[in-house]
Amino acid sequence: MRKLQIVSRVAAGVLGGWSFTWGFVMLGIALALAAGMPYADAQTLLYLVAFLVYLVVFCWSFAAASAARVWLVLLGGGAAMTGLGWWMTRLPAV
Repeated sequence: MRKLQIVSRVAAGVLGGWSFTWGFVMLGIALALAAGMPYADAQTLLYLVAFLVYLVVFCWSFAAASAARVWLVLLGGGAAMTGLGWWMTRLPAV
């Protein structure tokens, strides 16, 4: 691998992994709140799961065949989950 490819994979793992994990946590908390879980419990649960999610996406960023796919999935998925979680928190309570 060339140096640029290695830097790209490391950046994808660190920055893209953070973005994806943040989106996962935000969406997970919104779903847990919609299911009736107290906020503190939802937050604690999702923060604990976030360590595993970050580890998996970081390792996947090096194992995947295409660096472009890694960037697309991590940043695109992170943005989509963050947007969906934000939208769910804006819905009126039932």
